[in-house]
Amino acid sequence: MRHFFSVGGESALAQVMCRKPLLAFDFDGTLTPIVSRPEQAFASKAVALRLHALSQLLPVAIVTGRTIEDARERLGFVPTYLIGNHGAQDENDPVKTAFLCEGLNPLREALQAHQAELAAAGVRVEDKGLSIALHYRLSRKRAQAVTLIHNLLAPLGSLIKVFAGKMVVNAMAMDAPDKADALRILVQRSGASCAFFAGDDVNDEPVFAAAAEDWFTVRVGRDDPTSKAQYFLDGPGEMATLLDCMLALLSK
Repeated sequence: MRHFFSVGGESALAQVMCRKPLLAFDFDGTLTPIVSRPEQAFASKAVALRLHALSQLLPVAIVTGRTIEDARERLGFVPTYLIGNHGAQDENDPVKTAFLCEGLNPLREALQAHQAELAAAGVRVEDKGLSIALHYRLSRKRAQAVTLIHNLLAPLGSLIKVFAGKMVVNAMAMDAPDKADALRILVQRSGASCAFFAGDDVNDEPVFAAAAEDWFTVRVGRDDPTSKAQYFLDGPGEMATLLDCMLALLSK
């Protein structure tokens, strides 16, 4: 990865922007900093205003681990597309949404049976319908919490897929689409010839890994040197400047 604000970053972005790409962004850790309590996260006015301006020129998508309903209240603007639950929640496909939600019922039963044990370990269970997040950021015994989580998930290995995040373990139905699947669908739906995508976490890596050669990918944070993203930002604080670059390129 190379830092976007270095030699070559803006010129490479210019080549993509002239092709009128789909602009897609993760939310937590990308458009807004990670916070200890997810309900406290909101896009800043500076970021929201710039994304609104971009959405008047190109299709803008938010592809987030949150539910669509939750994310919508935190953006401060109306995106062209909003995909939730790590790529699995698409308002255009309610039948599949219901099917994927039912696929997590065995996990819900297991978590209910161990509710007291999870609470004692400081694990907060967040059921988002198509995914279940097991947060341990506020646990005083994080190693113990992680061990408990994986012990509970292991017997369901053939039914669910599990991936880590920043102080969270996520579980989804085995056949649920990921963010890479969602981006491919959105590119087709929007009619765009290519895509820009920015994300910051493990669940964004499938997009970075599967991106076509003419896509532009940015990881927010330099914490993973093995990331397949082309460029990186030092943190969400640089996002407004990157959006300004996009707007300036589109005005030329």
